[in-house]
Amino acid sequence: MSRGARRLTRATMVLALLLTVGGYIALRHSVPVLEPASCDAAAAGQPVSLQVSQAGIAATIAGVAQHRALPTFAVTVALATALQESKLTNLRSGDRDSVGVFQQRPSEGWGPARDLEDPVYASSKFFAALTGVRDYQVMPVDQAAQAVQHSADGGAYAQYSVVAGRLAAAFTGQRPHAVWCWYPGPVARPRLAAASSALDHAFGPLQMHTASDPSVTVAVAPGAGGWAVAAWLVSHAGAYGIADISYGGYQWVASHATSGWVKVAPGGSIPAPTSAVVFG
Repeated sequence: MSRGARRLTRATMVLALLLTVGGYIALRHSVPVLEPASCDAAAAGQPVSLQVSQAGIAATIAGVAQHRALPTFAVTVALATALQESKLTNLRSGDRDSVGVFQQRPSEGWGPARDLEDPVYASSKFFAALTGVRDYQVMPVDQAAQAVQHSADGGAYAQYSVVAGRLAAAFTGQRPHAVWCWYPGPVARPRLAAASSALDHAFGPLQMHTASDPSVTVAVAPGAGGWAVAAWLVSHAGAYGIADISYGGYQWVASHATSGWVKVAPGGSIPAPTSAVVFG
């Protein structure tokens, strides 16, 4: 944990991202988390409202792209495809034998159905195919998507190109503190080991260590990379019982989540019953 961190109580587990020369994420905990009522992604203009499961998949797609060092445009193409194919849901069955976020078909060589139902695996397969398309970065979004999907109606992806671009800016962290979710009740029982494992699965190995019980610190890249991790964490907070996230001078607290990310003074925090640590 950072030199400026000080323990206030032992009441809860809070997730915090610190930005120093690089950045750090500290996960802490307390009382139980219900499923968030909704999430917003406000990259530009009117916020895009998503179900928490949709936001979690969008964040996972962005995390896989970050692990592969892909540009934001690749995430835009993937999100437009996922919006058309599944409305950003993890389908257990689709057209013929297709499954998963992108309706990929095992019979067409995408992989076993059980693997394609993992959004990380499905996203990795999508990006592998996309990066194999020559000059995809200068194609219109729908043409790049169709070059991967070979759909019966490739033009259908075009209707999602604008919203996919806005979501990509938010979930890749190009627009900071642009993704937040809110919860209708108290925070759920913490599952930090599972959160750390799932975070690694999406973003690739991240440097983590136990800072104090029950707290985990995760090193992240500064800037957009850190905000992409923050977007993943806030959209999975309900599943893993994360009560508080702080990064780059902003804080999200589950009990005040409808406020989104709130700018806080250096060394300060939003008063909240689930908060236990203030990072300076």
